[in-house]
Amino acid sequence: MVLVLGLAAACGSTPAPPPAAAGGGKKVDAATAGKLIGRVTFTGTAPARETIRVNTDKACVTDAGPNPQSDAVLIASDGALQNTFVYVKAGLDPAYSFDVPTAPVVIDQRGCHYTPRVLGVRAGQAIKVVNSDDTLHNVHGMPMKNQEFNQSTAYKGADLSRTFTVPEVMVRFKCDVHGWMAAWVGVMANPFYTVSGADGSFTIDGLPPGTYTIGAWHEKFGDTTQQVTVAEHETKTLALSFAAK
Repeated sequence: MVLVLGLAAACGSTPAPPPAAAGGGKKVDAATAGKLIGRVTFTGTAPARETIRVNTDKACVTDAGPNPQSDAVLIASDGALQNTFVYVKAGLDPAYSFDVPTAPVVIDQRGCHYTPRVLGVRAGQAIKVVNSDDTLHNVHGMPMKNQEFNQSTAYKGADLSRTFTVPEVMVRFKCDVHGWMAAWVGVMANPFYTVSGADGSFTIDGLPPGTYTIGAWHEKFGDTTQQVTVAEHETKTLALSFAAK
């Protein structure tokens, strides 16, 4: 009986209810809110994508073959950089409060990769990790400010839920069974964050007028910041770039 209960806990824990919205209770006025749009690019010679060997586990071999390329660095021919976490790092009035979403964000273990690789979540919002592979995975969350965990998703269809309560950019997820598997989660106190798409584009909407420090993080190229002022109703365009270190 103890073993059965242990497996149930490992594969489908219930997320804690979201906390009450933090802040001073001030709400963003949608009638005056602005928008931030932009694009993330890489300058210089793009590094070669790493080849990974997934055939150590036959269940990991998909249409991409036994030696697919890593998705850690995805740079288009025009320099567009995918999977950059873009967020409001500073400048937001702490009096603002934002309701925490009740629906979880979902990370899929599929083809022995975490999908998506980079994502954001609100502090207090559940993260649900699902195993879509016919093999054993585990989820090892390695935060610096929140509580570390290491829990298996032992079979296809297994899932688990975890909730981080402290803002933190970024939290690394890995799989100790398949060492190439990685995901990165930005834990945010507000909803003003996004991840750049395949064309490098990003949008942060509903931003109250103000002057902000915008942070951009990439797992291989580090951090960069820019300051931007958004007026009432304004759509401001921002260009962010990284270069090889």
